[in-house]
Amino acid sequence: MLEVVFIPAPVQGPGAAAALAQAVGRLGRWQRDRAGVDVIVVARGGGSVEDLLAFSDEALIRAVHQMRTPVVSAIGHEQDQPLLDLVADVRASTPTDAAKLLVPDMAEELQGVHWARDRIRALLRHLVDRESQALADLRARPALADPRSLLDDRSDEVDTLRDRGRRSFDHALVRAFDDISHHRARARALSPLATLERGYAVVQDADGAVVTSVAGVAPQTPLSIRVADGRIAATTTSTEVERIED
Repeated sequence: MLEVVFIPAPVQGPGAAAALAQAVGRLGRWQRDRAGVDVIVVARGGGSVEDLLAFSDEALIRAVHQMRTPVVSAIGHEQDQPLLDLVADVRASTPTDAAKLLVPDMAEELQGVHWARDRIRALLRHLVDRESQALADLRARPALADPRSLLDDRSDEVDTLRDRGRRSFDHALVRAFDDISHHRARARALSPLATLERGYAVVQDADGAVVTSVAGVAPQTPLSIRVADGRIAATTTSTEVERIED
């Protein structure tokens, strides 16, 4: 429901500008049920330049400028432009035009609402169809159509890597075994035991010192003879020795 408040005021002649300014001020201060006026319309049905002078008066212009409520200038004229048109928030060509601006046609508004609703429905339908198609495309991909295919691919990769790791490990073990065998053979070749196995012996006195010369070996001297598989305890019985010359 639209409530309209009319405040009559002279629109030309002496005192018209002051009366219009006073009417605008009253509407600006209007209060009913704690609500003020939503919009103020200053209207006249046209006239000559002299008839419209009141709408360019300083008192009215200042009053409209100070209004916190929106003001519509609805002076029915074509060529002349009073200053009120420049100060008002909205300029309407006629009072009827002002009424159309403030109170739109219900049929047109409903038509706009219906158009907007249909447009929104079409956009939503298009959006839903597009997302549905995108979802269908995703589900049609091999990875989603048969998720086990990804596991199979990864399983094959794991088997390949496992076999490769086993081969590498076996190769490393064989190479390490060969290295150990080689080093063991070298160690055996350099070991004194290898020399003893060829028939040589190591003679030691009672103190464990190696006997490298017949000199100093007296009769009845206890000796220890180290051979490849053990030791032989012996005692000299004669001091007769045979020197071996190089």
